[in-house]
Amino acid sequence: MKRRAIFRVLGYARRYWLYLAGALGGAVLSVALTLWAPVIIGDGVDLILGPGQVDFPGLARMIGGLSLVILGSALFQWLMGLCTNAIAYRTVRDLRVDIFNKLERAPLKVIDSRPHGDLISRVINDIDVISDGLLQGFSQLFTGVVTIVGTLLFMLSVSVPIALVVVLVTPLSLGVAAFIAKRSYTSFQEQSACRGELGGYVEEMLGSQKVIKAFGYEQRAQRQFEEINSRLYRSGVKSQFFSSMTNPCTRFVNGIVYAAVGVAGALAALSGAMTVGQISCFLSYANQYTKPFNEISGVVTELQSALASAARVFEILDEPDEPADRPDARTMERSRGRVSLQDVSFRYRPDTPLIDGLSLKAESGQRIAIVGPTGCGKTTIINLLMRFYDVTGGRIALDGYDIRELTRSSLRAQYGMVLQESWIFSGTVRENIAYGRPDATQEEIEAAARAAHAHGFIMRMPQGYDTPLTEGGSNISQGQKQLLCIARVMLTHPTVLILDEATSSIDTRTELRVQQAFNRMMQGRTSFVVAHRLSTIREADNILVMRDGHIIEQGRHEALLKKGGFYAQLYYSQFKGIQA
Repeated sequence: MKRRAIFRVLGYARRYWLYLAGALGGAVLSVALTLWAPVIIGDGVDLILGPGQVDFPGLARMIGGLSLVILGSALFQWLMGLCTNAIAYRTVRDLRVDIFNKLERAPLKVIDSRPHGDLISRVINDIDVISDGLLQGFSQLFTGVVTIVGTLLFMLSVSVPIALVVVLVTPLSLGVAAFIAKRSYTSFQEQSACRGELGGYVEEMLGSQKVIKAFGYEQRAQRQFEEINSRLYRSGVKSQFFSSMTNPCTRFVNGIVYAAVGVAGALAALSGAMTVGQISCFLSYANQYTKPFNEISGVVTELQSALASAARVFEILDEPDEPADRPDARTMERSRGRVSLQDVSFRYRPDTPLIDGLSLKAESGQRIAIVGPTGCGKTTIINLLMRFYDVTGGRIALDGYDIRELTRSSLRAQYGMVLQESWIFSGTVRENIAYGRPDATQEEIEAAARAAHAHGFIMRMPQGYDTPLTEGGSNISQGQKQLLCIARVMLTHPTVLILDEATSSIDTRTELRVQQAFNRMMQGRTSFVVAHRLSTIREADNILVMRDGHIIEQGRHEALLKKGGFYAQLYYSQFKGIQA
């Protein structure tokens, strides 16, 4: 999993190979100049050894050359940082675009099966962690690898035996780092999962504050939050403990390397095999050789955390897309509204049947009401009509065409849907109404608002149709949000209407007016009305009574009441308190 995540992140970074080349070039030149500095310093040391042997003109040249080397190294270091930043930020930008596009393409079950806060955490927090890890990792890897290789070559050119001492002790440092890193990765995985769970819980609690306060759930919510937060704390402490051990351990090993070089160099100098300046140069190389190991181990925390977060991001990216339209799929321009369900079966989970053998037929212009107790499959039928989910058995046809033979976009363009939960986004009133038809004129928008009985309250707002609405429409009432959603549908003039408790948040007086607007809008259009308040569906041409995924009764309102069956129990229970 970890190796796969690394290669996939590198695959995104590979798109910017020019920046990669620039970063690598900057790293090579910066390290080369940095490694040249000890040579100059060592030669300078040899120019001042012994009484009366100081070569001041030579030292002046050495100092000038050293200054140019230091300035050049800083310049190329800056160039490398510029390129690595570009790689990191462009890579995470592409990741964020891809995961958002995936959420747009993924079937609804991917969204429904996960807490929304956890998905938000993956899109924002986890990708931010990847960005931090990439920024640290790229810069340290480029400079580290080049420094290790370059320093080793310089040391071999000065003294092969002492260079071999350094090389033989190096695996100990790598072994310590690898041992600790392997154990910290699991902790970072747990930490990322807890972070996502915490984000989901906070998002859920913030969106339900009224319910929480109404039921006195504050203390229980606080305890549950503290429990999740405690798990995040424990996993965070554990992962930081392991990762923080890496740097001190590698520094200890690197100290052994430095001491070994010093002892070996001193013995070589006593035997006349090396000068004091060469020992100084070699000690500088030994320090620079071990420094990348310290730096790389210092960013193990970021790298491990980034890989754990990358695994969570790629988990979403690996979800299958919504099945593509068939190659020969038809594009429906304007349907007549004839809908039929033939022996339809469906289940959200393979082991839990929901709808089995359901058949119904709606002729053009008919009003079909769907009623029944909670969980009987009413909203599921709407999901199947819209192809939010595909049937597991049977077929659904529109104008005789299996809806799987139609493109999703043209199919959904035939429907106008008003849901029980009204959705308002951050924008003006005009933009919210024109969501389905951005090119609609002001006259058309106002006509739709008047038909939905929303024009009056809109004109009483400070800026009328240009009044900005907050996300979720928190600055208007629930009923006003519902009216705007109804106006949004009226503007699109759909062939088939789907009303899922569309008037549930409107007062009785406004409901009567909106019902009249619906009656006008439903003229000549096939309509599916899901309702709990049975008084709103008396005029339906056909009422389907559902129970446990089956239609157990159907007919007009008066006929069903005379029958005295399950529908009659539901209807009278709303007026006389009879239990269905």
